[in-house]
Amino acid sequence: MANGPNQHDPTEVLSTAVPSYRFSVAPMLDYTDRHFRVLMRQITRRSLLYSEMVVAQAIHHNDKPGQQDRLERLLGFDPIEKPLALQLGGDDPGLLAAAARLAAAWGYDEVNLNVGCPSAKVQKGRFGACLMAEPARVADCIAAMAAASGLPVSVKHRIGIDARDSYAELLDFVDTVAAAGACRFSVHARKAWLEGLDPKQNRSVPPLRYGLVHQLKQERPQLQVELNGGLEDLAACQLQLERVDAVMVGRAAYSHPLRWAPVDRDLFGDGASPLASASSVVRGLVPYAQRWCEAGGRLWPIARHLVQVVEGVSGARHWRRRLGEAAGASGAGASIRPRRRRSRRCRHGGPAGSCAGAGCGPPQSCRRRRRSCDLPNRWHRRSVRPRRHRRHSPHRPVRLLHNRHRRHRHNHRPRLGRGAARQLPWVRPY
Repeated sequence: MANGPNQHDPTEVLSTAVPSYRFSVAPMLDYTDRHFRVLMRQITRRSLLYSEMVVAQAIHHNDKPGQQDRLERLLGFDPIEKPLALQLGGDDPGLLAAAARLAAAWGYDEVNLNVGCPSAKVQKGRFGACLMAEPARVADCIAAMAAASGLPVSVKHRIGIDARDSYAELLDFVDTVAAAGACRFSVHARKAWLEGLDPKQNRSVPPLRYGLVHQLKQERPQLQVELNGGLEDLAACQLQLERVDAVMVGRAAYSHPLRWAPVDRDLFGDGASPLASASSVVRGLVPYAQRWCEAGGRLWPIARHLVQVVEGVSGARHWRRRLGEAAGASGAGASIRPRRRRSRRCRHGGPAGSCAGAGCGPPQSCRRRRRSCDLPNRWHRRSVRPRRHRRHSPHRPVRLLHNRHRRHRHNHRPRLGRGAARQLPWVRPY
């Protein structure tokens, strides 16, 4: 599926007065790759999707003749993913401008600058959340990106960093960047601790302060303000949309994709399409998976995202396990399907119970596997009641003392002297 710039087919134009950024799925490294975005497009067609963060310097090093395959891995996408925004990371206006120019050539709808990531690795490159301490530099980057690409340029940032978390400092940052041409501010309503907390802790330990984001929108009504952080369901998003222009959902969208199936209907007023289900998502991914595998790709990078789709139904755990085993095998293609349980059949190959009364005896397998057929219980050696496997279940026989010691001898090898061994005849001396 190698594609080059300007080779993506234009997608269908969706006629709606509601902008796509009203609901968006946040950019998440190692999660919102091209396969997950195709999956989310089976659930919502209207919302805005983001790529993973791509470092501008990496694009610069791979934008050379003979390295189009590497550039495809960084910037490639399927036309079904649109509307789509490319998130860039960096602090060099020149490199960011070149990357934004490539984003426009490849067909992205928007460019976003990451000013919210607090990881130590990102700080070493002098971009991410640490740039909130340099509003003028962020403004220079935004101006360069907007001038080079002609695309809308947005900013994703925090409400503050370390001790710089007052509303006055947030307002100064927003005003400075807005004057450079930023079209929208995606505000994560937590501050970032650059030292002492890792990125995972920075998503939960600092408290949410929605009030600052609401105040920002109230005092700057001409700006497009998007709220991010702590939104776990659609009801919470609808509540926040009364105070801000848009909402952005991150981990909750990846962990529970089908939870957001009503987004198009409830937030965009599109009730024409039926709500997505797990089966419709899987069927919708089959053509994409076929194209990907025919181009030499592996199936597992696609199938790993389906683990989050099938949940809350009977047999979901077994389905996920079988899918992982089948999709992870070498040479797996899009035609694989998780193995179902073996159907109940008699020894002649017919349906369960088909030979009852036909003169043939009970299948031999019934004496070992009591669930393999539906013949009467009198043909079985034991009752067909399933055995309980819980340790403290009353249906489980109590282990004898010597069995318990024998088990510990093999697992933990308790150090018993020969005198104890003579007193306990079931423990052999070492």
